[in-house]
Amino acid sequence: MAIQWFPGHMNSARNKAAETMEFTDVIIEVLDARAPEASRNPMIEELRLHRQRPCLKILNKADLADPIATQAWLAFYNQQAHVKAVALSCKNASDAARIPNLCQPLAPHRDDNHKPLRLMIMGIPNVGKSTLMNTLLKRRVANVGDEPAVTKSQQKHNFNGHMMLTDSPGLLWPKIENPNDGLLLAAIHAIGRNATIDEEVAAFLGDILLARYPAQLVARYKIALHTADGSLLDGIGLVEAIAKKRGCLLKSKGRAGELDIEKAAMILLTDYRGGTLGRISLETPATRAALMLVPVIELPNLQTEI
Repeated sequence: MAIQWFPGHMNSARNKAAETMEFTDVIIEVLDARAPEASRNPMIEELRLHRQRPCLKILNKADLADPIATQAWLAFYNQQAHVKAVALSCKNASDAARIPNLCQPLAPHRDDNHKPLRLMIMGIPNVGKSTLMNTLLKRRVANVGDEPAVTKSQQKHNFNGHMMLTDSPGLLWPKIENPNDGLLLAAIHAIGRNATIDEEVAAFLGDILLARYPAQLVARYKIALHTADGSLLDGIGLVEAIAKKRGCLLKSKGRAGELDIEKAAMILLTDYRGGTLGRISLETPATRAALMLVPVIELPNLQTEI
């Protein structure tokens, strides 16, 4: 299933971001630490490179991500020119408080009270941009919700006397070339449910979890991960096993007693997104290339492939 989701306001937001970037010193790009490269918008990279703007990449939701994978991503991004990468949780005030000091060295020419440092927060939907803005300013200035595309227009705020913050709407790009990227974004809830099929997203997520984090699945759902003939479940089989274990059954006429796969899929997706399954990353620098090439996930153990 190819996933595409580009609501109308995103096109105007992209044009506005291009205009604002001309008067911006540092781009703060918020990524999801569980899938940093999948959640990196190539349009943002194109715009900032055109304007030659440095970038602070924030791997947000680091408290939900595998710490070993996160360290690999930090090393990957910190090797790039004019880029500083840091992992944190934007909900944590002490984490957010580090950001101004990380931005200032990226634009040393604006280190005085006469030239305020102009920062622009960018990223795809639902990665925590508005949460970061609210935490930095210590007041609610941006709407926050566990749904993509809550923010639909730019907001500007003065910060600590010599910095200006611009919060921009979540931006996806018009065409997601690789279906697996679309599924990764759907798994971390960066794409609206109207553009996805929950059962397919859950099966895709299940394949990754079975390959890399089987112990977490057993601990959470108390299910066997192998069939009677000894073969490992696939993602679809995992969702079915969860449905059986949790008693997810249809009640509609003519299908009463059948497994409610949609309900079981949402159980798996909700448990993953909320961190109930533990600290889990869906990609690393080493596994990403393979993930983009194969339609069915057959990846080695995450811990040995960093």
